[in-house]
Amino acid sequence: MRTESKIGCSALAVFVLVVARAAPASQQSSGRLPPKLESFLATTVHPAPAEYQLLRDGGPITKLLDSDPSVETVAFGAVWINAPISRYVEAIRDIENFEIGGGFKVTKRISSPPRIEDFAQMRFPEEDLEDLRTCKVGDCEIKLSQDALERLRAEVDWKGPNPEAQANAVVREIALNYVKGYLEGGNERLAVYRDKSRPTFVDEEFRAMIDQMPNLAAFIPWMRQYLLDFPKAHLEGARSFLYWQETQFGLKPTLRISHMVVREGPEDTVVASKMLYASHYFWTALELQTLLPDPARGPGFWFVTVNRSRSDGLSGFQGRVIRGRVRSEVEKGTAAALAATKRRLENAR
Repeated sequence: MRTESKIGCSALAVFVLVVARAAPASQQSSGRLPPKLESFLATTVHPAPAEYQLLRDGGPITKLLDSDPSVETVAFGAVWINAPISRYVEAIRDIENFEIGGGFKVTKRISSPPRIEDFAQMRFPEEDLEDLRTCKVGDCEIKLSQDALERLRAEVDWKGPNPEAQANAVVREIALNYVKGYLEGGNERLAVYRDKSRPTFVDEEFRAMIDQMPNLAAFIPWMRQYLLDFPKAHLEGARSFLYWQETQFGLKPTLRISHMVVREGPEDTVVASKMLYASHYFWTALELQTLLPDPARGPGFWFVTVNRSRSDGLSGFQGRVIRGRVRSEVEKGTAAALAATKRRLENAR
């Protein structure tokens, strides 16, 4: 065949990693944010006064941050969650039951090592199957590599009695081989999309996105190295797994494959979700979540997320229309995820 421009927005997710240790508890109160976090929000995120107050009161805020609108969308979100960090870590490891309902039609964790059974529920929507009948290299409505396109043309009898079942069987094998390749060779084995006239190298797009996040290297170089050099890079204390989803995003259901990384620390916990494949809209994406305890406020934690994605079709006149829809979906999705996460974790007490 599941995880960004010249801006400092992604710095937030990595900057807040040092906030808790930089701001003594004596300087904080239950009605205030940690001082350096508050300063960073003011200089980078620029929330409105009402948003500041909402966050201080424990409510969620979201904001689209500056980026190159022709290729990127960046969404920030934050909320106070009155629950232990361990509860979120436990929930995210059970990804199949955590990301379910709403826009998530199917979420399946991939075994280690991967098995074809992991993809038993994976299937292209009917509209995509119709597009696959006429897909060719350089002209396809679905993001696929040249090898995948050629396999689908060669191994599926599109004029036969049941081409849909044949196509989905091939798709599952392609997905299995794809994740095996990534686990063996890392980013170099990610897809080269041939849906357009010019090939898109997911490896190059992901690296370019990471390179636009200079503070990622400054504050958490271990995460940058791990994301770029997996599986050669080792991340002490981290746990990771792959998973795939069928999601309802924009106008079309989208199949995604992602790599989740969780690293717990005594002062903070970092969660990264790296998009390895998407059948529509996205070249790649990365969501960084930082979970920060704040003893002066209570036994919960600040949940801060920055989601950065690269997409095609966002430039030109038609791209402006699509861009508005994508940005709206991303912001609404971020807000919904914050509210649902807060509600679920706090109600689990």
